[in-house]
Amino acid sequence: MTRKITNRLVIATHNAGKMQELRELLAPYRVEAHSAGELGLAEPQETGTTFQANARIKALAAAQASSLPAFADDSGLSVDALDGAPGVHSARWAGAERNFTGAMQRLEDELRARGATTPSVRRAHFVSALCVAWPDGHLEEFEAQVDGTVVWPPRGSAGFGYDPVFLPNGFERTFGEMTSEEKHGLPPRGLGLSHRARAFLKLATACLQEPPKELLASGSRRGLHES
Repeated sequence: MTRKITNRLVIATHNAGKMQELRELLAPYRVEAHSAGELGLAEPQETGTTFQANARIKALAAAQASSLPAFADDSGLSVDALDGAPGVHSARWAGAERNFTGAMQRLEDELRARGATTPSVRRAHFVSALCVAWPDGHLEEFEAQVDGTVVWPPRGSAGFGYDPVFLPNGFERTFGEMTSEEKHGLPPRGLGLSHRARAFLKLATACLQEPPKELLASGSRRGLHES
């Protein structure tokens, strides 16, 4: 049986961009959320080989350190022509200084080195794995993805990470060119487009108390079943 989140929650991240997205997603549910960075919690070593394993590591560490339920996201960009890279190493490609301009240039250099210069061979997937952990070790886990293409040069300055080079299927603007509501706004105002929004909708249905009725209305559950 799934366990519900009530009142307070730690978001196991030190990434300001990710924290902003997750706070916006949680806002309708009236959950008081604090980041691991705000609470001065240490960042655990992400030794997992999958997004889900790393999300679990971060959520459990934050829950045990704070004695509160903790919510962690592990996400990244997987590119078919690079055999799934950067994948779980997406943040590491940016280095300790979080230089995603350099990470995007490396991505482009490696694609060109493999002759992947046309859209048909630049398919990519943003993946988000979410984990909620309680101090007693109970876990709830969810995962989703959004498919698209790597474009060059980068387009747009919104979002963070690899957003400026990711063009989601069926759209003419990259994540870097979209507003936050366009990218991860929840139905009915938004499409629940991003990988994180899609995974969050699954989590919200399972673990959040009394989700707003508009999220459950007919035609607004698209993000729940896409991956």
